[in-house]
Amino acid sequence: MKKQAFLMGAVVCIILVCTFFAGCTAPDDGPVKTPAETPVATPVTTPVVTPVAAGSTADVVEANTLFAYDLYHTLSSDYQYVDQNIFFSPYSISTTLALTYEGAKGTTADEIRSVFHFPVNDTVRQDGYAGLIAGLNSPDAAYTLQTANALWAEKTNPFLPAYIETAEHYYAVEVRNMDFTSAPEASRQTINRWVEDQTEDRIKDLIPAGAIDSLTQLVITNAVYFKGTWVLQFDENNTRPAEFRSEGGEYVTVDMMQRTDEDARYAYAETADLQILRMPYEHESGKALSMLVLLPKDGEITTAEAALGTTEFADAVASMETKQVEVFFPKFTLETTYSLPGTLKAMGMPTAFGDGADFSGMDGTRELYISGVIHKAFVDVNEEGTEAATATGVVLAGKGMMEEDPVPVFRADHPFVFLITDDETGMLLFMGRVADPTV
Repeated sequence: MKKQAFLMGAVVCIILVCTFFAGCTAPDDGPVKTPAETPVATPVTTPVVTPVAAGSTADVVEANTLFAYDLYHTLSSDYQYVDQNIFFSPYSISTTLALTYEGAKGTTADEIRSVFHFPVNDTVRQDGYAGLIAGLNSPDAAYTLQTANALWAEKTNPFLPAYIETAEHYYAVEVRNMDFTSAPEASRQTINRWVEDQTEDRIKDLIPAGAIDSLTQLVITNAVYFKGTWVLQFDENNTRPAEFRSEGGEYVTVDMMQRTDEDARYAYAETADLQILRMPYEHESGKALSMLVLLPKDGEITTAEAALGTTEFADAVASMETKQVEVFFPKFTLETTYSLPGTLKAMGMPTAFGDGADFSGMDGTRELYISGVIHKAFVDVNEEGTEAATATGVVLAGKGMMEEDPVPVFRADHPFVFLITDDETGMLLFMGRVADPTV
């Protein structure tokens, strides 16, 4: 297990990489931006985020939550991930495909919308994302939480002004001109450096060698960075080696943190099958963020997974009460990589990956299709807080006081599910399961 000495909770999302290859014919509108002479990223516009009604944000949050549970269940049932840790950012992936969806038409758009549960109404969807982006960038003295979006456009390609304006206006995208045609490798390195800068070097080489070539037309990136600490930090002196029964049934030794003092007061609830614990991060004027942990009473991770998305689980979360809880929680580090084309096809959007794909809303042609979707994620949890990073790449190619009840003991010494959430809106930023914290 990797251990970070400072480990001030950091949540990092890198969201979309869209690359367009050959076959794109130039529409009559002409280039949207003045071509740059080198692959050095040149800022062209200032991001704009519009105010938004709370209802629109709620619709987008609901869509993200539904997709999160769908993707989790799809991954957890995949033979590749049996008995394995899972960790991903539903916010990262859904925002990536929201930007892709803005340029999709016909069946391609219908399928993407269905899989990601996007609101049909453009105003609701776009205002919802604008509101979320503005909220995530609200300053707070107790933590750092900020987002950054960039659209890296081939300097000779005349993308549709409507697509560029939508990306700028609702997704706070900064448009930059690149020379993919003459300097694809230098362009790739420039974009990867931007990603590293936005994520405090937690996400490196987001775009792998060979993914950008002279036919690349567009790359879209989004980064979210969070750094904070637990409200109730764990004392390192109380961390002890302890056994953890892994999903495979073997016992492994972990560094088990603990809070058993009278000040260990957490939002807590139980169902017949689960213990549910909310561990909040420090905040002042900004958003309240927390980790929500679902610990199955029978020790079977499938019990926690089955609860996701159910009314019983939602009711239990809504009924959580603050009380003293004896908490035993493992330090852990997870790193995951997912290639998602097959997963997304199986979830209901095959057209975007084939000859029938229609992304004419981006450049006026029907010569683009998604050739790859890659998602990487990292999370590290210790006594001070949580640090997490994630990157998603989409490549498009041509073509109160208790009564005298017993003090609950929350001993996470067997597999569990955890969520990192924006408590104000309910947005799921990250989601995962710990099957074996030592792997």
